Amino acid sequence: MEQNSSIDSYRDRQQEVVKALRQVLPGHCILHHEEDVRPYECDGLAAYRQLPMIVCLPESESQIIAVMEVCRRLSVPVVPRGAGTGLSGGAMPIADGVVLSTAKFNKILKVDAYSRTAVVQPGVRNLAISEAVSPLGLYYAPDPSSQIACTIGGNVAENSGGVHCLKYGLTVHNVLRARVVTIDGEVIELGGEALDAPGLDLLAVFIGSEGMLGIVTEVTVKLVPKPQVARVIMASFDDVVKGGNAVANVIAAGIIPAGLEMMDKTSSRMVEPFVKAGYDINAEAILLCESDGTTEEVEEEIARMSAVLEQAGATAIAVSQSEAERLRFWSGRKNAFPAAGRISPDYYCMDGTIPRKRLSEVLIGITHMEEKYGLRCANVFHAGDGNLHPLILFDANQEGEFLRAEAFGAEILELCVTVGGTITGEHGVGIEKINSMCVQFSREELDAFFAVKRAFDPHFLLNPDKAIPTLHRCAEYGRMHVKRGNLKFPDLPRF
Repeated sequence: MEQNSSIDSYRDRQQEVVKALRQVLPGHCILHHEEDVRPYECDGLAAYRQLPMIVCLPESESQIIAVMEVCRRLSVPVVPRGAGTGLSGGAMPIADGVVLSTAKFNKILKVDAYSRTAVVQPGVRNLAISEAVSPLGLYYAPDPSSQIACTIGGNVAENSGGVHCLKYGLTVHNVLRARVVTIDGEVIELGGEALDAPGLDLLAVFIGSEGMLGIVTEVTVKLVPKPQVARVIMASFDDVVKGGNAVANVIAAGIIPAGLEMMDKTSSRMVEPFVKAGYDINAEAILLCESDGTTEEVEEEIARMSAVLEQAGATAIAVSQSEAERLRFWSGRKNAFPAAGRISPDYYCMDGTIPRKRLSEVLIGITHMEEKYGLRCANVFHAGDGNLHPLILFDANQEGEFLRAEAFGAEILELCVTVGGTITGEHGVGIEKINSMCVQFSREELDAFFAVKRAFDPHFLLNPDKAIPTLHRCAEYGRMHVKRGNLKFPDLPRF
C-alpha cells in the first residue's frame, strides 16, 4: 500500500507541474511519458541513470524565463542539459525534477570578422562555429574530442578544453560574454565585448559552474585566425617515464606547442586498428606535438621540439608532411574514447590534472593500481597542461567490476591531489567526483562554494546535489578513508 501511495503522490506531483508548464510552453515542448523522457536519463556517464519527471525543450528566452518562474514557485529542481555528452553525470536528472534542454537554441546569431567574435545560442555545436566562420579564415579554438556533438552551452558549463588548449586556452579564455537566466527569471549579462568588463569577473565564476548558477541563452565567443600552416611531430618512447619527462622538457625549453598530447601503449594499440593513424604500437608511449603559425615559425619550432625530444630519449620521430597526414595523426587521439569499445565492454573515463613534472610519477602509480584492482587502464593525456584522461577498462556484467573501477578512479584522483594537482581538468565534478571534492577541499572551502551558489540560487533548485558535497556526504566519505591516500573498500571482493 505504501508503494502505491508513493506512486500516486509522484503522479499527482507530475500532473501538477505539467499543468503549470502547459500554461507557459506549447505542448510539443513538454515531455513526461516514460518512453519520451527515457533518452534523457543520463549523460555520457551512462553508469548513473535516473528518469526525469519532466523534460522541457523551450524555444525562446522568454519561455526559459517562464519555466524558471514555474519551477521556483512550485519548488521543482531544474537540471540544465546541452547535448548530453558530459562525462561526470552533471546532466543526470533528478527524480522529482525538470530537465531543461537548450537543444532548440541552435542558431549562430552574429559573426563579426573585424572584431573576431561570434554570438551564438547555447545549443550550437562546438564544431559548427568553426565550420561557419571558416570562409572568413577564422575558427573557434577550444576543441574537445566530442566537438562534433557537444554544444557551447555545455562547454561553458564544464569549462571544456581540448587538444589545443595548451596554446589557445580553455573555454574560459575564449568566451567574452554570457547572457544568463537565473532561477528567479532574471536575465543578467556577464562579461562583455570590451577587453575588460567593469565590476567583478562573474563570467569566470559562471564558466565551469556546471549548471548550478543559471541557464545560458547566448554566448559571445572569440575567434582566432586559421594558421598559415600546422604540422605535428609524432615521437615514440620505449619508456613512459622518458615520455613524461619529455613533456616537461618541451615546456622548460620555452616552447608552447599548439597541442601536446601523450598516449601509452595500451591506448595506441587500442586506437590504431580503429582509425589507422600510423601510430607506433610497439612504443611504450607516444607524444603528439603540434606547431602552427607561419611556414618559417613552424619550421623553426619543429626543429627545436625535435631536438628536445631526441635528447629526452625518443626512439623515433615522424613529422606530418601534409594536412591530411596531420589530421590522421590527430584522429587517433580524438577517437581514443570510442576505440575503447573495441577492447572492453565498458570503460570509465577519469579526468584529473597534475603538475607536468609529476607526469611520469603518476603514470607509474596508475600501473601499480592496475595490479591492485585487477583492471587495465589506457592512458591518454592533454600532457601539455597536465590534464589526465585514464580510461579504466571493465565489464559491468562481471559482479564487482564497476565497484573496482570506481575505487580505481577515486584513487587516481587522490594521487593527483597528493602530487599537487586537482580532481578535474575539464569534465567537471557532477556526481562522479563529488566525493573526491572532500579530498581536495576543506569544509571551509566547500562552504565558500555554497555561498557563491546561494548568491545566484538561494532556493537551491538549479542542479542540486551536484559538484559541491554536503557536510553529511563529506562525513560519510571520511569514514571510508583512514587518511588521505589510503583508500579502504571492505566490501570489494579479493582477487
